Amino acid sequence: MDARGRVLIIAGSDSGGGAGIQADIKTVTALGGYAMTALTALTAQNTTGVQAIHEVPADFVQAQMTSVLDDIGADAIKIGMLHRSDVIEAVAETLTQKASGIPIILDPVMVAKGGAALLEDAATTALKTRLLPVAYLLTPNTPEAETLAGLSIDDDDDVIAAGQTLLAMGPQAVLMKGGHLDGADVRDVLITREREPAIFQAPRMNSRHTHGTGCTLASAIATGVAQEMTAADATGRAIDYVREAIRTAPGYGQGHGPLNHGHPVGT
Repeated sequence: MDARGRVLIIAGSDSGGGAGIQADIKTVTALGGYAMTALTALTAQNTTGVQAIHEVPADFVQAQMTSVLDDIGADAIKIGMLHRSDVIEAVAETLTQKASGIPIILDPVMVAKGGAALLEDAATTALKTRLLPVAYLLTPNTPEAETLAGLSIDDDDDVIAAGQTLLAMGPQAVLMKGGHLDGADVRDVLITREREPAIFQAPRMNSRHTHGTGCTLASAIATGVAQEMTAADATGRAIDYVREAIRTAPGYGQGHGPLNHGHPVGT
C-alpha cells in the first residue's frame, strides 16, 4: 500500500474554493495523501452563500467512481454533499460493487454555512438506510445529528445519547462535532463500539472564517484513515489541522471566509 494514502472524495464543488471538493483536495494534499474525485453537484457559491446548484446526473457520478476505483483504487473514501436520493442510491450501489472493505468517512452535508439546504428532504431517508450502515465513521454537526437521530441535543448527555442512536444505525464510529453547542470550549466526541467515548476539547475560536470546516475535517480524517491511522489518531490530527487552518485563515470574502488549508503541517 502507498504510504501516502489514496482518498476518493465524493462531493459537490464550491466555486469559492472554501468548501466541497476544493477544500477536500487541498486538505488531502496538505496531509500527504492522494486525492481523487467524483463530483455530485456544481454550485455557484461564495462566502455569503449558495446562489445556484447545477446537479450532476446520478449515472455520471457512478461513472466517475467506477473509473477511479477500477484503475487507481482507494484506501479510504470521503463522502460529502450528495443532495438527491437517486445520487445516494447510485453511490451506495457503486460502493457495494466496487469498494467492499474500503473505510468510508461520511459527512452528512445537509445545510451550507450560509443557510442554503444542500440535501433534499427525500434524500435524508436514503442517507440513513443506504449509507449509514456501511460507514466507517460518521461526522455530523449538532443540527445534522438531531435530524438523523430524531433527538434534541442541548448538553453532554444528549450528545452521547444521540451518538449512540446513530451508532446503532450501522456506522462503526460517530464523531459528534460540538461547534454548534454553547460554551467557552468546543467538545468533539468520538463514539465507537469498542471503547469509552474519546473527547477532544479545546478553547472556542471566535472567527467568521469557518467556511468549509466540516468538509475539511472529514477529509483530514479520511486521509489519516487511508494512511492507516486509527480513528482516534486520525481524528485528533484532523482537529489540530482544522484549528490551525482557522487560526491562520487568509481573511477572504464578506461572509463566512475560507480556511488556510496550506498551512505547514507537522510530521
